Amino acid sequence: MVTAMAAQPLRPPSSAGPNFEAIGRRPPAAAPEGVAKEIVIRAEKLTIRYGNFAAVREVSLEIPSHEVTAIIGPSGCGKSTLLRAMNRMNDFVPGTTTEGRLTYRDQEVYGPDCDAVELRRRIGMVFQKPNPFPKSIFRNVCWGPKVNGYRGDLEDLVERSLKQAALWDEVKDKLDQSAFALSGGQQQRLCIARAVAMQPDVLLMDEPCSALDPIATARIEDLIHELKSRYTVALVTHNMQQAARVSDRTAFMYLGELVEVGATDMMFTKPGEQRTQDYITGRFG
Repeated sequence: MVTAMAAQPLRPPSSAGPNFEAIGRRPPAAAPEGVAKEIVIRAEKLTIRYGNFAAVREVSLEIPSHEVTAIIGPSGCGKSTLLRAMNRMNDFVPGTTTEGRLTYRDQEVYGPDCDAVELRRRIGMVFQKPNPFPKSIFRNVCWGPKVNGYRGDLEDLVERSLKQAALWDEVKDKLDQSAFALSGGQQQRLCIARAVAMQPDVLLMDEPCSALDPIATARIEDLIHELKSRYTVALVTHNMQQAARVSDRTAFMYLGELVEVGATDMMFTKPGEQRTQDYITGRFG
């Protein structure tokens, strides 16, 4: 058993700053036909407890490179807890313990040699509600790289990140304005730009559209589809239609257990488990 808060303290980043070239390394964009994709994150019999309560129970799941893996299920089933374990955000919840195995590119996420700060640089996260900093649009995007020792051209990095987040054309003439002047959908895309500015390998998205209107949701969904060419994406969503639209693979969780995982088209047309069928058709959840 590993106690996230006590036994795995976060180590400070190296004074030399992050190796952005290493952080940004990418596997080939697509595996040849019939060849399995590289597994970026792998959980094996992973159990996560808050005190005595097991929020995630013996989950085994693989996240392949350059695909969108959606995690669906009713509220309280452990989806977000599982997602947050992938970059050790659960470390900030007192009393959280983790059992089983979780690896990122074959390195133990909860092992004694894991630098949690470096892990979060490589595995970025976008949260349920937009959370821009109380700073300008420009400083929101460049803040993380700047404080972590980025030595390149910050203006170029900000432009590139905003373009990847499909926001550049809307904000290029007002980069000095407050991020709070943006709409909710724009703020969420700004948060995505802030995440990709760190040049991560993986993007975790915890219900990124739940606070947005349908038009902004459509923009984010289009963006997710584009982002998988550069990043591996794991997405938690309550919206089954959204999972069907944007994901390559879908995992269904119920009461902390992983019921079934497979290609999205098969999961939504011919699931192998009756509980999956019942959830997708609205019979429970």
